[in-house]
Amino acid sequence: MLAKKQIQGLPPYAPGKPIEDVKREYGLETVIKMASNENPYGASPAVAKAIADGASKTFLYPDGYGTALRKALAAKHKVDEGQLILGNGTDEVIQLLCRSFLTPETNTVMATPSFSQYKLNATIEGATIKEITVKEDGSHDLDAMLAAIDDQTRIVWVCNPNNPNGVALGEAELKTFLDAVPTTCLVVVDEAYYEYVELDDFPNSVALLNAYPQLVVLRTFSKAYGLAGLRVGYGISQREIARQIEPVRLPFNNNILAHTAALAALEDEAFIAACKQKNSVEKAKLRAFFEARGMFVFPSETNFLLVETGIPGDVVFQAFLENGFILRSGEALGYPTAIRISIGNEAENDAFIEKAPEILDQLRASLGA
Repeated sequence: MLAKKQIQGLPPYAPGKPIEDVKREYGLETVIKMASNENPYGASPAVAKAIADGASKTFLYPDGYGTALRKALAAKHKVDEGQLILGNGTDEVIQLLCRSFLTPETNTVMATPSFSQYKLNATIEGATIKEITVKEDGSHDLDAMLAAIDDQTRIVWVCNPNNPNGVALGEAELKTFLDAVPTTCLVVVDEAYYEYVELDDFPNSVALLNAYPQLVVLRTFSKAYGLAGLRVGYGISQREIARQIEPVRLPFNNNILAHTAALAALEDEAFIAACKQKNSVEKAKLRAFFEARGMFVFPSETNFLLVETGIPGDVVFQAFLENGFILRSGEALGYPTAIRISIGNEAENDAFIEKAPEILDQLRASLGA
């Protein structure tokens, strides 16, 4: 085989079934997707107008530097434009970080279970991977992660809030960790769900950048901003880190409509505030439903819940799929008897709550659980 050895045997990403395929396969008229942590309220109305206005420019290459978006993000976060790393989703920023700093001679430290792209991209670069199991409450074991760092550690990943369990770290915990990590090792804090967080002492990570030169903060337009289909993410770091990564980034990694949409979405702060408020109400409703049935629900600061059902996750996933609900099995996420459910809108959540008791009771009866 010609492919490098570290990618031989790596499985490709397995996307969930499209809604239309599920309808056709199971003879369903309605299917509700609650699997990918998308914003059920879509994007700001300003986004569609901006895309329509920009549609006549698709024959042009996009601005490879993303000047307008950089300026807007720099103003929002009160940082210099040169501190920003634009990506085709934060997935690409993670890839750029791994490609720039990891080699077969280095290692990287991460929590497990956590976001799969850290391990995947580190594996592709041939780096040694040190996985530290999360605590029983789902939080990062920062002491154990710190103990795993050595002279060859180049990146430590902190997913905050963590995906797949939604648990978040507070500012004091993060700062104590950053104080102890050597400046030769990047600490990448992935805040994909930042806009949904309600935790009072959640870190203002961007404000910590000047104090901690090894810090990189990741954000995305895919979740609360509702632009998952356009793929826009970014990192914020010290200028020198961003400068080292920039040659690795493809020159046109964000398309022209993605830039246009992100700019429009960024300006509509009222839309994001409304989405956060509705998510909070609906999340509490779903949590109460599961807890009333005796199931443990991780304390999530996101737009999803990880729920321990006591039944194999694949079995629960399949049963709900056949009834028109696309969830996420916990088996591939490191929680074999759990499901992860995205918070839908009021109608979607009510439909789930109405049907779920029947499905869960049937499963328990069939399994003798």
